[in-house]
Amino acid sequence: MTAHHVDHGLRPSSPDEADVAVDIAHSLDVHCVVHRVEVEASHNLEANARAARKSVLPPGALTGHTLEDQAETLLIRLLRGAGSDGLSAITPGPQHPILGLRRRDTVALCNNAGIAPVIDPTNDDPSMWRNRIRHEVLPLLNDIAERDLVPILSRTADVLRQDTDFLNDLATGIDPTDANAVCEADAVLATRALRQWLTRDGYPPNAAAIQRVLGVARGEAVACEIDGGIRIARKNRRLRIITPDTFDE
Repeated sequence: MTAHHVDHGLRPSSPDEADVAVDIAHSLDVHCVVHRVEVEASHNLEANARAARKSVLPPGALTGHTLEDQAETLLIRLLRGAGSDGLSAITPGPQHPILGLRRRDTVALCNNAGIAPVIDPTNDDPSMWRNRIRHEVLPLLNDIAERDLVPILSRTADVLRQDTDFLNDLATGIDPTDANAVCEADAVLATRALRQWLTRDGYPPNAAAIQRVLGVARGEAVACEIDGGIRIARKNRRLRIITPDTFDE
């Protein structure tokens, strides 16, 4: 086993926190690799930090997301107007081994093992949506519902994921480069087929971009632009991807 710690360099204490991570790993007889990255401090800080982590962590690295993270992710994506794919939240699997645990379980485990974890001060920064959802929105929703909503929200994500997987399987029967096939298919499945085709690095285009591509398929436009400087063009009733470096698919 190898532990990986990513130092985002966002605060003066981050090198010391990396040292603590190494010390904890060594106390458990585990080798620890520290990755140092540069993160652009913008309004999209959380997304930039996540992208920076993904760029340095090895394939198959396990993360410590818990059931609270799952519920928070669903609410964040709901606020962003996500469909069922986004509201499926974090996909359970080997890379998220403690997704079914509550955050209090991880705290109790550390206490029982005599481990004093570093508390990230940015987890209390109200400028980040996740923190306000964690500290304000979820407690308010729990109070309104008079029950703990974390497991309920997580079950909702599970139900939506099952529906999404089923529809995505059906959509694989549609050739997204065949404009006729896209136009003749059910709109829900055609949209999913295009989204699967146009997803890059795990990020699908937004709904508005998909609608523009559908317009190209229907002959309402010869081509359109989507995120990342990608152009979708139609020729002889076939759709093709034109990237900034002129690579065609």
